[in-house]
Amino acid sequence: MDLTSYFYIVTAAIFAYLLGSLPTAVWAGKILRGIDIREHGSGNAGATNAMRVLGPGIGVAVLLIDAAKGIAAVALAGYVGQAYFSDEVFVLFQLFFGAMAVLGHVFPVFASFRGGKGIATLVGVVFIMFPGAFLICLAVFLATFLATRYVSLGSLMAAVALPVVVIWIKDITLLPKVIFAISVAFFVPITHKNNIKRLLSGKENRISFRR
Repeated sequence: MDLTSYFYIVTAAIFAYLLGSLPTAVWAGKILRGIDIREHGSGNAGATNAMRVLGPGIGVAVLLIDAAKGIAAVALAGYVGQAYFSDEVFVLFQLFFGAMAVLGHVFPVFASFRGGKGIATLVGVVFIMFPGAFLICLAVFLATFLATRYVSLGSLMAAVALPVVVIWIKDITLLPKVIFAISVAFFVPITHKNNIKRLLSGKENRISFRR
């Protein structure tokens, strides 16, 4: 790669992080309700807490926007230039930029580095990079959530299922994708460590379908 290629890669990585750093839930809370969502509910600046504190309509909008950040970050790989790299290297760039967006969501520069758990943005990345596996993991999430009404448990089960689906069901062998899928299975439980403690102690909040 020449110097110009390195410049494109660094620029795209920074932009992907800045995309992820857009604190959708925080801004929605401040603009629409005049509150800092991180001081209410679970204290998390993510779609689930936005749904609980700001209402389902706003929560869904936050979810979709945060997922779109992951999708847009993956698309930045096209800015680097697919024609100049092998398929494996290009996929690596896609996943790297997606990961930078997730990092930005968790540690947003625009919100004092206090963000969400990165799940919605990660969903956007997985949706683009693993469309078939995404549908299966979505089914795992929905089945778990509908049975327990725990969003956190549904997210954990879907994350753990991802490498299983990618490797053994979809038979994906491209190394960057396999490593990324396995990383998700470790990343999500780490960001949900407090949720896991509350689940084990029976203190985790359920989503109520009643008003």
